[in-house]
Amino acid sequence: MTWLSLTPEEWMAVRLSLKVATVAMIASLPVALAVAWLLARREFWGKSLLNGLVHMPLVMPPVVTGYLLLLAFGARGPIGSFLAEFGIVFAFRWTGAALACAVMAFPLMVRAIRLSIESVDRKLEAAAGTLGASPAWVVLTVTLPLILPGIIAGMILCFAKAMGEFGATITFVSNIPGETQTLPSAIYSLTQVPGGDAGALRLTAISVAISLAALIVSEFLARRAGQRIAT
Repeated sequence: MTWLSLTPEEWMAVRLSLKVATVAMIASLPVALAVAWLLARREFWGKSLLNGLVHMPLVMPPVVTGYLLLLAFGARGPIGSFLAEFGIVFAFRWTGAALACAVMAFPLMVRAIRLSIESVDRKLEAAAGTLGASPAWVVLTVTLPLILPGIIAGMILCFAKAMGEFGATITFVSNIPGETQTLPSAIYSLTQVPGGDAGALRLTAISVAISLAALIVSEFLARRAGQRIAT
């Protein structure tokens, strides 16, 4: 059973992956809610363009997305150089890995939430409005509970995607042990060295277990939310 024992470096990659995926998920949620609401409920010039931009990471090679992030948020990039003046650095930092994962997973979260918003019966919101509820109160007491399963599904999809992201991350922040080496990067590194197969297998098993657990939790929470709505 010694092959099941993780080395300190492997544990570090697991902890960093969980940290990066969690930060990516939490940071994406407010923006994803706003964008999903715009796409589902508003008509405006450039809506198709916004929808296309949101879904671009799904159709572009991840390496291209990572390279564009490097151009924009690198030390010499327009955004990166500006943020560096305030001590905010993304390139070759774990925060950059979280940013890359958030960008790659953002379309999945937006799509899940948008579909949930579009499925809401507008008559229920209108009925609440006729009873004197303000628009903000209607959103909080009617719309938000109804779209909660979609929000949960989007968050879990974002987390799972962030856990497995490799191309954009390694292009933007490289593969620095202890700083940017997430689970996929660690697995890739282990497959490139003699005798690293056991370590790669261990991390692969952990990655599969975390992803499966995330899906099970997502299904459980979505079902609980649906039961509350039904009652």
